[in-house]
Amino acid sequence: MTETVTTHEPYARAVQEPDDAPVPHLSVVVPVYNEEESIPHLYRRLTVELENLGLPYEIIAVDDGSRDRSFDLLRDLAQRDRRLRVVRFRRNFGQTAAFSAGFDRARGDVVVTIDADLQNDPADIAALLAKIEEGYDVVSGWRERRRDPFLNRRLPSMIANRLISWATGVHLHDYGCSLKAYRRDVVRSIRLYGELHRFIPAIASWQGVSVTELPVRHVPRRFGKSKYGINRTLRVLLDLVTVRFLLSYGTRPMQIFGLLGILAGGAGLAIGAYLTWIKLAYGTAIADRPLLLLAVLLIVLGVQFISLGLIGELVVRTYYETQAKPIYVVREEVNGDG
Repeated sequence: MTETVTTHEPYARAVQEPDDAPVPHLSVVVPVYNEEESIPHLYRRLTVELENLGLPYEIIAVDDGSRDRSFDLLRDLAQRDRRLRVVRFRRNFGQTAAFSAGFDRARGDVVVTIDADLQNDPADIAALLAKIEEGYDVVSGWRERRRDPFLNRRLPSMIANRLISWATGVHLHDYGCSLKAYRRDVVRSIRLYGELHRFIPAIASWQGVSVTELPVRHVPRRFGKSKYGINRTLRVLLDLVTVRFLLSYGTRPMQIFGLLGILAGGAGLAIGAYLTWIKLAYGTAIADRPLLLLAVLLIVLGVQFISLGLIGELVVRTYYETQAKPIYVVREEVNGDG
């Protein structure tokens, strides 16, 4: 039987912190998209677990262009609890942008991310923090007993996780689990684009961070419907190519494009030399041979790859030497004092 809870039930736990409230040790980032039914339950359970930790904390809820009453509920909660901050996007920019907005505003030494759909258990946050205290920089949740359909959710996820682990060298069972804990300096140094939020442990690996994973609870969705489908598998594969390139050649694109250019151009020159030799030595006609077209094509490709590598080097230098632009547009932001 579905539990019925009015939207005012969690307000009984809402408190106003004094103006001299301590800087939070823990920041919890929650992306929200059309989760009006889950928000009262999530707020109640999340605040209970965070208060039991005995640590100063803040909750940053990012409304990713919801079309229901999600923002209204969050705004009402923020007006009663100074520890809750609400960011509202002008439209749906995606989960990666929501995480990025939360990371930009996080003040805690440790940043925890969690979905708003109640499939992650806030009680597992304490275990994640314990792992951080052991010295790890990133702790990733592992939905060891995932409660989702096998064919269209778990099977594609298993395949994607193995591909990502193989391609990035960061071996995790569950890249897609949003319940993760990071040291703040890790997420602050990462710029997220597209749908790269699931690859944060891999992207952060170039910093030499220590990554571990921890089995966490996973429960069936009680409210609303999933925002993901089997079609995201293709996007994951495309993102994987991007991450692989960023990890290996993100700061030195000439090494990959230049190598391709040398191989293509070298092969074209070798074929051209062969055709020239048989023409001069044996008088063989080469004008109508496909090899001649292939040689010209490979030489042109070689020049293009090398040119692309030079352009990539200019782009990389521009990227690192200028101010990066945000990937989201904030419609309004509500702090705890209203």
